[in-house]
Amino acid sequence: MAGSLIACSPEVDPKIEKPDEMVNAGVLASLQKFLRKCLIAVISYGPMPKHIAFIMDGNRRYATFRSIQQGAGHRVGFSALIANLLYCYEMGVRYITVYAFSIDNFKRDPSEVQSLMQLMEEKINELLDSRSVINRINCKINFWGNLDLLAEPVRLAAQKLMASTAANTGLVLSVCMPYNSTSEIVNAANEVCAERREMLQREHASDSNGQAANNSVHSEISVADLDRHMYSAGCPDPDIVIRTSGETRLSNFLLWQTTFSHLQNPDPLWPEFSFRHLVWAILKYQRAYPYLAQNKNVAKKQL
Repeated sequence: MAGSLIACSPEVDPKIEKPDEMVNAGVLASLQKFLRKCLIAVISYGPMPKHIAFIMDGNRRYATFRSIQQGAGHRVGFSALIANLLYCYEMGVRYITVYAFSIDNFKRDPSEVQSLMQLMEEKINELLDSRSVINRINCKINFWGNLDLLAEPVRLAAQKLMASTAANTGLVLSVCMPYNSTSEIVNAANEVCAERREMLQREHASDSNGQAANNSVHSEISVADLDRHMYSAGCPDPDIVIRTSGETRLSNFLLWQTTFSHLQNPDPLWPEFSFRHLVWAILKYQRAYPYLAQNKNVAKKQL
């Protein structure tokens, strides 16, 4: 009888969490969140960055070291981006900029580029979901770069995401893809020249109609003119630039905007970059802050 009862008993699926395990996991998550808030409260007594820029380096090496597919490394990297976005939100950081895809990356193997484009489209569409983390934290998303170089489905998804978050007033996430700083500066210069040509044409038209010219069009292009036409117009320069994986190169990223930024190159690969690494980066910034502030003040006096 006992044997038949045992035989009829349903087997327990080892993948299904038991109630006590679920409770323990919930308690642990709550404790981690509480400790995180306490640590953030402590470091907030020092100067906090308003803008952090990340060069998300190491996705492919992460996949190689763990013997997983290359695309899997980029997927883990996307999860790391969302996690660090939330940490920055909790810390009160107002602007986050990430180097997602360089124009030079188009020189990679076509199959890898195609895989990255598909992943970008997939993840952008996930963010369009009204239940996504982006909407929960009221995040505004910008895409900086030459979007015309993207595959059409990716470009349309990016434009749709920008439009859907344009009215959000929370943290601002700027995704640089496909981007490099040289292209941004050239684009800004071209826009300033086009603006000047249009102003000159209007002035000449006024002269032809017998109206007095106001001579307000100057031939010189100033730093302020270029600033107005940068992708980053309206966004403060980064306080910290973090390139993961220990690399020390900026790789043509925000060269115009990083004159007074604190440059850091922590060893962890991007998918490994966690809350403790972010806290350490802010502590290093706070230590260097007096020197950075002094350099900014000296530069302002020289203008």
